[in-house]
Amino acid sequence: MPQGGREVKRTSYQLDILLRVNGTDYPITLDTRTTLLDALRERLQLTGTKKGCGLGQCGACTVLLDGKRVKSCLWLAALAEPHEITTIEGLARGEELHPLQTAFIERDAFQCGYCTPGQIVAGVACIAEGHTNSPHQIREWMSGNICRCGAYDHIVAAIEDAARAMNARTG
Repeated sequence: MPQGGREVKRTSYQLDILLRVNGTDYPITLDTRTTLLDALRERLQLTGTKKGCGLGQCGACTVLLDGKRVKSCLWLAALAEPHEITTIEGLARGEELHPLQTAFIERDAFQCGYCTPGQIVAGVACIAEGHTNSPHQIREWMSGNICRCGAYDHIVAAIEDAARAMNARTG
């Protein structure tokens, strides 16, 4: 395709990688510029992780990378290769929901549901990080996840409930 009077050569930057997602290895070939979010949704058909702003501001795309929360729209899939990735689909154990998933249902902590997967994944990390000592602390540590419907009170209550339930099981 001529540009500025000269021919522009397009090159392909394909890479073979192995993504470990929810305990399963997925060998895939992708463009080196592919985000983790796009690899999960478009290549692996794991559509629970939502595509929101694409700028890392809304948190709808939150996943766990080795147990730490990350915005998958900001991570290149190629950089996630050596890590264990957990998506919303990987939180339940068979038919048994994760305690936070159960708490979200019991507390009606969602309205439209679009932000719910990112909220739950971030909430799991918030609990694991030990940031559930008060509603204020939960709100602060969950501030990277936006709910446009404003279900924050219910989200905080669900995280508190799940943290108590999980602490009761381990302690």
